[in-house]
Order: sequence, then structure tokens, then C-alpha cells
Amino acid sequence: MTHVAMTIAGSDSGGGAGIQADLKTFQELGVFGTSAITAVTAQNTLGVHGVWPLGGEAVTAQTDAVFGDFEVSAVKTGMLFSAEIIRAVARSLEEADRPALVVDPVMIAKGGANLLQQEAVDALAKELIPLAAVITPNIPEAEVLTGMDIRSESDMEKAGRSLLGMGARAVIVKGGHRTDERRASDLYMDRDGSRMVLSSERIHTKDTHGTGCTFSAALTAFLAAGQTLPDAAEGAKRFIQAAISDGLGIGSGHGPTNHWAYHRIGGMSAKGAITVES
Repeated sequence: MTHVAMTIAGSDSGGGAGIQADLKTFQELGVFGTSAITAVTAQNTLGVHGVWPLGGEAVTAQTDAVFGDFEVSAVKTGMLFSAEIIRAVARSLEEADRPALVVDPVMIAKGGANLLQQEAVDALAKELIPLAAVITPNIPEAEVLTGMDIRSESDMEKAGRSLLGMGARAVIVKGGHRTDERRASDLYMDRDGSRMVLSSERIHTKDTHGTGCTFSAALTAFLAAGQTLPDAAEGAKRFIQAAISDGLGIGSGHGPTNHWAYHRIGGMSAKGAITVES
């Protein structure tokens, strides 16, 4: 059986994030990838040099075309840019057969460029998060969505509960931005009461462009293949750990992660770098 996943996100001309990273990740994990582009960016490892968003009608036409022909098992959203696009995506998902939805609330690029308009934050919280099987914010994104300062694992848990209160079935608060920890720890929580900390060795590298996109794409691929949310979260953590640890060394700025590293270095190596605590 061929599993189909979809990414609704912006195009990254540098290939390290966005639609390009998502489709590479789907392919590496044996899932057929489809897409709807929300915006075109002029982007490389040095930063975002321009953003040209599409209208909601153009995004809806793409999602309708895919949902009308393919049996899509899981969908991820990335850069949505505007409230108009968010509302269009939410309507399309409600009219589809409700595939598992992964919301990666992309807000700021590695170089600091805003990738989500301020007025779109409310639309994301009210229109899209309630449809999500899981939301995957990093700490700065979780702070914007919850209005909290997040400095500790306890703060991450409070933010997670707040995000679950917005309607998502599960949340993964990614802790990579915490510099007080020797390991990079992500907190998984769901509405059934499950909780686990996914921890990995902290890799000191500048080549981290697209880590959030790649993690959420791996999560989407594992869900499309029928894995449970906790298993998919652990698999995605292994995938991104391999991608960061086996860097490509290309570009002059924040280089991309290595999307083929998971298979190149072997699943056991990636698995061995991860610890899971309930």
C-alpha cells in the first residue's frame, strides 16, 4: 500500500526548509508526497531575501486538487504567512476526510525574517490548532501562542497544557532553543494524559536550517504510514537527530540539515542517540 502525505507550506529556493525539505523527508521515509504552496520565497542559507504570498483562492485550488484525487493520510502545515491563507487551509481540511494534521507554526526564519503576519497568529490559534492531531512549536513559537515566558521544563509543560487547551490532540514543545541544557529535550503531551521527554545529544553546528520543517515532515510521514502519535514523535526525533549530526557543510550561513542521513548512518545509530523518559 502506498501512503500519501501532503505539505502545505512555502517554497524555499535554497532547498533546506519548506516544501522542498518536506518532500525530501517524505521520500526518504517511503511516503508519496503532495503539496500546496502558500508563498514563494527568495531564500538561501544567509536568510530570506523576499516573500511573495499566494492568495487564499490559489491555495484552496491546490488543496482541492490533491484531496479530490488522492487518499491523503496525513497533512502538515508550515509557513502559512497570512490569516487569509490560514482560513482557506482550515476550510479545505474541514471539507476533506480529516487526515491527521500536523501544525508546525512557522513564524520566524533562522535569519530573523518574519514568516507569519502578526494578525495571522489569532487565526492560527482559533482556526487551525483545533483541527490538529499535533502541534510542534519551538520555544519562541510556543511563547507567542501562549503569551508565556518559557525557561524550564516546567514552563514547557505549562505551555503544552495551554496549547492542548486550544484544541490540539497532542503537542510537542521543542526545547532546542534552551541553552541551559546539555541535551536537546522535547516534551510530548497529549489529551489522553500521555507525557514523555525525547532527549538527544546537543550537536554544536551552524547547519540547522530547516530543522523544524524536517522534524514535522518526518512526524507527518510516520503518521501517514499508520504509526501512533508517540511512536511517530520518537521516530521524527531520531530522523532529525541524524539529519543534524551528519551535516552537509554547504552554504555560507545556516546550512541545511542532511535529509538522507537517517538511512546513510543507519537507523540504529539514530536510535541510539535518543532517550525517552515518561
